[in-house]
Amino acid sequence: MLKAKILFVGPCESGKTVLANFLTESSDITEYSPTQGVRILEFENPDVTSNNKGTGCEFELWDCGGDPKFESCWPALMKDAHGVVIVFNADIPSHRKEMEMWYSCFVQQQSLQDTQCMLIAHHKPGSGDDKGSLSLSPPLNKLKLVHSNLEDDPEEIRMEFLKYLKSIINSMSESRDREEMSIMT
Repeated sequence: MLKAKILFVGPCESGKTVLANFLTESSDITEYSPTQGVRILEFENPDVTSNNKGTGCEFELWDCGGDPKFESCWPALMKDAHGVVIVFNADIPSHRKEMEMWYSCFVQQQSLQDTQCMLIAHHKPGSGDDKGSLSLSPPLNKLKLVHSNLEDDPEEIRMEFLKYLKSIINSMSESRDREEMSIMT
């Protein structure tokens, strides 16, 4: 059974924990409490299989605290990660500026492919859902960008996350198959 490690990273108060709880169907948190270091949520998704072989997949979603005081822990968090989801609040201008730092640290420095990364522009309840005005600079503009609004359209983000998980598992499965073939030849 394949097991994938997915990191949720981004600035403080961007909605990482709320999204992580929603996407893993974990408990709801009603009031804001900053994540201290990391929370690891383990889950299975019966809709995600390894290259249609029917093999189930397990996931670890690492909900990483966004406070820079945890930067010394980041190398340990990044170890053996298969994917990175950068969550930001599109309504806070400083979050847009910080995204390049998160991308550099968690994707580029780990030699992950852009297909292993996803951006989520999280819109908090009552903030509106201004999907049209978000322009990203290179290299972020090449990444998959999804808007989330759990109040207006929660199933859209769930479906996009499911597609992302499937792409991660397919990549892992193909890599494992290549490794097995190289051993046999």
